[in-house]
Amino acid sequence: MSDLLYSEEEDALRAAVRDLLTDHCDPAGVIARTETDTPHDLTAWKALTESMGLAGLLIPEEYGGQGAGHREAAVVLEELGRAVAPVPYLTSAVVATEALLGCAAGQWLAELAGGRRIAVLAVGLHTAPDAAFPAVRLEHGALRGTLTGIADAAVADVLLVPADDGGLYAVRAADAAVTPRTSLDLTRPVADVSLDGAPGERLGDAEPAVRRALRAGAGLLASEQLGLADWTLTETVRYLKERKQFNRPAGGFQALKHRLAALWLETVHLRAAARSAADALATGADADVPVAVAQAYAAPVAVRAAEEALQLHGGIGMTWEHPVHLYLKRAKADSIAYGTAGAHRTALAALVELPAP
Repeated sequence: MSDLLYSEEEDALRAAVRDLLTDHCDPAGVIARTETDTPHDLTAWKALTESMGLAGLLIPEEYGGQGAGHREAAVVLEELGRAVAPVPYLTSAVVATEALLGCAAGQWLAELAGGRRIAVLAVGLHTAPDAAFPAVRLEHGALRGTLTGIADAAVADVLLVPADDGGLYAVRAADAAVTPRTSLDLTRPVADVSLDGAPGERLGDAEPAVRRALRAGAGLLASEQLGLADWTLTETVRYLKERKQFNRPAGGFQALKHRLAALWLETVHLRAAARSAADALATGADADVPVAVAQAYAAPVAVRAAEEALQLHGGIGMTWEHPVHLYLKRAKADSIAYGTAGAHRTALAALVELPAP
């Protein structure tokens, strides 16, 4: 059995990332940035990638990466979830990196490891690991077609595009038309990508690379959802200890204690599921079941934690100035990212041979 407790190295990594995000992603700053045309915080991204080398956690040392594993990446994503940081870490340092690893694309991995490039897999954010994904047409060596719902495409330097010949192609973002779309989650905006005769470099077969990338994205997304749920629970408990009603701390009322206790228990269960998925991805074990379990459980808990936080903060929770709305929007958007909870339950039933009647 694997030890799912955090190691000393993971705790040290968490502390370093949290300190950095405290300096770069304070709630007021994130809210202000979402009101602009450039919601991504590239200053924070540069600090994460160039100063700490976190973009290369999953990349082998031979390509300039850290040669770490998914457990370390999961710790980073927990902290990014706690801060709802508007950086393309999940899409570039995890999903696109896994696709490139699946194609053994060493040159591009070296570009990502140093934080010099941001890569995005041009597959809709809503796509589950076992779902069909659209592909563009390859005509006379050029790519044509439109792909929708691509997260963080607006800041990508390179797009990893599946084509109808079965290949995965690297396309420079400058050769594509990226059209931002209105996103519920303003900290992880989506866009449509249109290619009209764009040149591309064939990296390898799309099917195994995309499946690998989406599975890792779904598994580690649970850690982001864990960080989100943990922050909203912690902040709600803190607020209810300070908020007074009838000359008593609001948190002293039994009904609220029961709601918070139930939410704490769900968050603890989510931590176990997320750690199990990250560990399975890290060890190379069959990760399909742990990933499906984590995502089947994570989305409802994260949404419920954010909803409870907004409700229990009372009137202030309804204001734009308070950051809880960012967490609720991220939780709602994450609930359909890389497959809904229902889709993962269906996949899990097939994996353990317990199909619905």
